Amino acid sequence: MTALAPALLNPRRIALVGASADPTRLTARAQIYLRKHGFDGALYPVNPRAETILGETSYPSIAAIPGPVDLAYLLLGTEHVEGVINDVAAKGIPVACILADGFAEAGPEGVARQERLLATAKAAGVRILGPNSMGLINLNSRTACSVNAALEAESLPAGRLALVSQSGSMLGAIMARGAARGLGFSHLISTGNEADLTASEIAGLLVDDPQVDAILLFLEAIRRADLLEEAARRAHAAGKPIIAYKLGRSSFGAELANSHTGALAGSDAAADAFFRANGIARVTMIEALLEAPALFIGRKPIAAPHRAVSVMTTTGGGGAMAVDALGVAGIETRAPDETAVAALKAAGLPHHGRMIDVTLAGTRADKVQAALTALAADPQTDLVLSVVGSSAQFRPHDAVAGIVGAAQSGLAKPVAAFLVPQADVSLRMLGEAGIPAFRTPESCADVVRAYLDWQAPRAVPEAAAVAHALPARPDEADARQLFAALGLDTGIAVMATPDAVPDGLRYPVALKILSPDLAHKTEVGGVVLGIADAAALKVAAMEMLARVQMKAPQATITGFLVQPMAKGLAEAILGFRRDPETGPVVLVGAGGVMAELHRDTALRCAPVSEAEARAMIEEVKGLKPLAGWRGLPKGDLDALAGAIVAVSRLAAVAEVAEAEINPLIIHAEGQGVTVADAWVVRA
Repeated sequence: MTALAPALLNPRRIALVGASADPTRLTARAQIYLRKHGFDGALYPVNPRAETILGETSYPSIAAIPGPVDLAYLLLGTEHVEGVINDVAAKGIPVACILADGFAEAGPEGVARQERLLATAKAAGVRILGPNSMGLINLNSRTACSVNAALEAESLPAGRLALVSQSGSMLGAIMARGAARGLGFSHLISTGNEADLTASEIAGLLVDDPQVDAILLFLEAIRRADLLEEAARRAHAAGKPIIAYKLGRSSFGAELANSHTGALAGSDAAADAFFRANGIARVTMIEALLEAPALFIGRKPIAAPHRAVSVMTTTGGGGAMAVDALGVAGIETRAPDETAVAALKAAGLPHHGRMIDVTLAGTRADKVQAALTALAADPQTDLVLSVVGSSAQFRPHDAVAGIVGAAQSGLAKPVAAFLVPQADVSLRMLGEAGIPAFRTPESCADVVRAYLDWQAPRAVPEAAAVAHALPARPDEADARQLFAALGLDTGIAVMATPDAVPDGLRYPVALKILSPDLAHKTEVGGVVLGIADAAALKVAAMEMLARVQMKAPQATITGFLVQPMAKGLAEAILGFRRDPETGPVVLVGAGGVMAELHRDTALRCAPVSEAEARAMIEEVKGLKPLAGWRGLPKGDLDALAGAIVAVSRLAAVAEVAEAEINPLIIHAEGQGVTVADAWVVRA
């Protein structure tokens, strides 16, 4: 571990700056909780107005503390924080955790305050956790350095799960939910606004911590994606899964994340692509964040999952709920194969349909184990799920014994359980045996879906440099030249004025206005199709100029673009963007004017390999007919994949912020693709 890690993850000498002698005050909680939960290290309350605080010697200043200090928890008001950082540095304290809010989440004034704070800390050589941080907890060393009210609990189980949360309140909520089901945590760290230390960097520290088996992330935004990528790749190598719950799946959620921590939200699709590319499993339910580790710890991603689960149940209704939830998540409930059917029959468990309903036999451990063993032997299934009814609540040992026996017998496939009733004892018994157990069919499906989506970190392909310079305000002609440099020849001509009709055009042609200000030219009458000859082209250009000047008088007109009409089998949208959270991404989808409406797209971190490009094409429903669906003519998917790879190379062109081809016309197999419309935005 780095020198930072001990001070942050396991501090033994803690200064509580601004600690209160009044036990009812928020600023007294950290000291109370530290001692309540067994911290046996040194505490140094700092308050010039008290000689002792809650039975411990108080110091008038940070400088007055005898000996070294690992961590300073600043319990001061917002207006006093900046002035103390230099005192922290002068004492040689490597990390300051800041409770106060009123920084980047509080608008422009708060942003400026946070920037000053960070500049001061960097100049002084102090690392900052927060501001707006609820603190840090290491339950293995009984270090509850936090003001979170969840620490009012009489006891908190220690364990080997680490949680890093950008939300301080969720730190306590997740800890409390985990404790209720007997889950133990090693660390729980609140990062707040992440002015300096990010969840990404802390995840990297936790990878190297021998107390940690899995890392859970509660994220409102991804900051320092580069550090999270590095952490995720090292975590994969170390066999420590990283499981993330991230807000921002809706526009409203993204907006709230921004307002809460001052985060700059990127697209949720880009976050998904980032997690997938770097071997991070993503869940969408908070229950799933707690239930997932048992399925992931000790396992690697399945190289080629069948996305199929075998289900055994003791309750028809409960089993049907699980099957339905799995189906909604895109996971098949697989009927047993012939071998499994024979094994079930031999065990006295007749089989009908996809779901194996053992009914009353579910209380017999030998029958349950036999059924699960038979189902797990199917090479076409990824996981075996046992759905347990009322016995889980009233006869917990009978309900779980067969499941535990099957899981511990060395089956090739994971065994999991969904308990239909409220069955805390059964849940605890399964958890102690390391068996994934779920309270609801929805969280069960969410975790299983995350497990089957989980991939090893991808090999990032090389992105060769693109030798092309863009003007300060590029128009479509400039965009076409950029794509031509990527190997996507566009065959265009440019007219400076309506009179400047070039010779040698292949009619009919399309005419478009050129302007760096008009991304959607059709909305202002800036596109005319099917122009038959030079005379008609001149007239069309004159009329277009007048029309556009009337509808968009502020737009700068740089000329006209002319290209031969092209017709193919289908249209695609192909785009590139530098996401503010995750970095470069490439997108492909069904194209044309309806692209934004349908949102039938696939997205990946850029650059991509040809294999990734082909996987993207397969995800887009609107492109499936091009594979020859139901006898339709095949499109040139090889050329489309090549175009995706080419556009993804813009990741190496720092001056490009966004670029798009819409539509990209896809011709018949072997006939290539044609750029019909394009634009680019400089960074």
